[in-house]
Amino acid sequence: MSLSIATNIASLTACHDLSRMDGAMTTSLQRLSSGYRINRAADDASGLAISEGLRSQIRGMTQAARNTQDGISVVRTADGALGATTEILQRMRDLSLQAANAGALTGGETAGIQREIDQLRAEVSQIADTTTWNGTKLLDGTYRGTFQVGADVGQTLTVIIGGAGSGMDVAGLGLSAVDVTSAGGVTLPSTVTDAVSADQGTPTSGTVTLAGDYVSAGTYPAAFAGLEGTISYNGKSFDLGSVDYTGAVTATDYIDKLNVAALPVLGTSHTPFTGSAGGLLFTGDTPGAGSTAPDAVRLTPGYTGRSGTTAAITSIDAAIERISSIRADLGAVENSFEHTVDRLDVAIANTSASDGRVRDTAMAQETVNFTRIQMLTQAGTAMLAHATGVPQTILKLLG
Repeated sequence: MSLSIATNIASLTACHDLSRMDGAMTTSLQRLSSGYRINRAADDASGLAISEGLRSQIRGMTQAARNTQDGISVVRTADGALGATTEILQRMRDLSLQAANAGALTGGETAGIQREIDQLRAEVSQIADTTTWNGTKLLDGTYRGTFQVGADVGQTLTVIIGGAGSGMDVAGLGLSAVDVTSAGGVTLPSTVTDAVSADQGTPTSGTVTLAGDYVSAGTYPAAFAGLEGTISYNGKSFDLGSVDYTGAVTATDYIDKLNVAALPVLGTSHTPFTGSAGGLLFTGDTPGAGSTAPDAVRLTPGYTGRSGTTAAITSIDAAIERISSIRADLGAVENSFEHTVDRLDVAIANTSASDGRVRDTAMAQETVNFTRIQMLTQAGTAMLAHATGVPQTILKLLG
């Protein structure tokens, strides 16, 4: 054994070991205090990469579960509104059946039934127009919502309620012509020209023409008096038989009274009706620049005659069946959403457990390791103190 004063090999060795133990203790303390075995990439580079991938999946699935809950809320909102609409339609059907019992009713009583039906129809359209979720209308026929129900791209579920031109309002349900004041109903010959949007060609307004002579002397008073049925346009409807022509003398007087009554209801940017010897023409607004096919459908007018009691019951039955079908579809979608939430909850739990096995500290094992390091540090400190005193021993030899 060589003895040296200039270089204390024992002290350097003890100092190196003590420094290494100090680093190990710092790492062990960090693991015990944070609960994680991997606190930085140097702790376990490959383990960190695996853990971060798992954490991305966990966070993605957690957000997807929240998205799916939003989907459930949307579907339930729409279903609740359609349930209320069904109740109204059931009442309309009861009233139509009552009106069909003509042998026991006077004309005034039938008219009273029709007034209640008109109020109920207005409520159906009101529900369709005001049912929204987060500001988005659900029942106007335009709703198509895509929900991200998974952590990865493409894991989506699409909800469609109705379709273009077939919302849950009166026009979309085919109830515009429901009128029980007559048994057989009245339908005038009509011709419809579809509107054309900008993406279909040159924008052109849609029209509907009702056959008859609305300008010739001796003919037009009867033609206007015989107007029956409903003009539907841009989600709105106008009852042609609701116009009061009292005081009208000339054909111009009659057409003016018709336009005054129709303009605030249908909301066109111009007076919509013009008369001629060939018929009564309704003209809608021209689709604007950038308009699409759905805009053309929306701005294409339509005509339906008065239904009568038999046709009214048939129309209401069809509307009830359509809403029931849509509600069944929504129920299936809601069940799918709920199963998705259950699946995501299970996946989140399992993936979190996998991440924990990679990243978390094994507390019992780390406590044993910490105790070992602590004892080695204490021993190293004692040995460093002893090694530091070795040169003093050598000096005794020199003395």
